Amino acid sequence: MSVAQAFVDDPRLTASAYELRDAILAHYPDATFEIAEGDDPPGLYLIPTVDVEDTDDVMQVVADRLLTLQVDDELPIYVFPVRPLHRVLAELTTE
Repeated sequence: MSVAQAFVDDPRLTASAYELRDAILAHYPDATFEIAEGDDPPGLYLIPTVDVEDTDDVMQVVADRLLTLQVDDELPIYVFPVRPLHRVLAELTTE
């Protein structure tokens, strides 16, 4: 088993990812999600795609809980919100 596969198979990590996902969905019901293994830094990545002007708003929803999971529970879980491609492209064409 690879180290990356171990992240997906860790029930504490996957439960934490779903907890963070649910918190984001409560504020952004149209969000979509990808869960992936990452290696820089190594861990489980939750990647929400949310149609917002600033992805920092999404991070504010989970920041406190994410910090607790990373520091107190020592879980290598990370959240990297992104915006939909259509929104990014629309902003690039209007500048």
